[in-house]
Amino acid sequence: MTDRAILFSAPMVAALLAGRKTQTRRSLTLPPAPEHLGEWQVSTVGGAGVLDGAGRETPEYPCVWHTRNGATVVPRFAVGDRLWVREAWRTHKAYDDLKPSEMGGDETVWPELDRDNCDAHGRYRHGRFMPRWASRLTLIVTDVRVERLQDCSQDDAIAEGIERGGFGTLWGWLAYGEGNPHHQRHFSDPRESYRTLWDSINGDGAWAANPWVRAISFDVIKANIDNLPEVAA
Repeated sequence: MTDRAILFSAPMVAALLAGRKTQTRRSLTLPPAPEHLGEWQVSTVGGAGVLDGAGRETPEYPCVWHTRNGATVVPRFAVGDRLWVREAWRTHKAYDDLKPSEMGGDETVWPELDRDNCDAHGRYRHGRFMPRWASRLTLIVTDVRVERLQDCSQDDAIAEGIERGGFGTLWGWLAYGEGNPHHQRHFSDPRESYRTLWDSINGDGAWAANPWVRAISFDVIKANIDNLPEVAA
């Protein structure tokens, strides 16, 4: 079990809090491989009969490996890992001159998602700079898969936290990244909604590129990683 930080955008934090999001996909970076010679395939490493340097059997992990040169890429996440969520945030304006590393951990934190127009709120801070003590959500990893992005199922797309909406008989799954919130399209296929969400986060054409991804499933705990209920700790 490893503790790791994981960054989410404000809409995805909202989905975590609402209980809609129990999966996330993150792109895998693959090393250069010979073109037209071999291919990347899903496999596993470790498991029964595989020992580490101390003679202990190693856990089995999903991976992708190249059939030509044997290169292997393993996701950096595993079942049982605890992920503390980073998100955009602010502290009291009195601390605006302090770096996160200079704070003591007792400062009041306002997640940007929940911010109002209070005069006490300090400057905007990107989620990548949120310290562990300021996190309010912890994810317990329950499953890790390696797959191509477009292999996600309809159930997977829904578990990614997409929103359902519309009016009258025109209900469906939200089209993300469209400018006018009052005239947004909706899809009958949740995968189409997730396609627009992926492109809105990763850029136009990101879905069409169909990258290899880590598909991570998790339970959401609404508590700081260092203050988890005993049942989740």
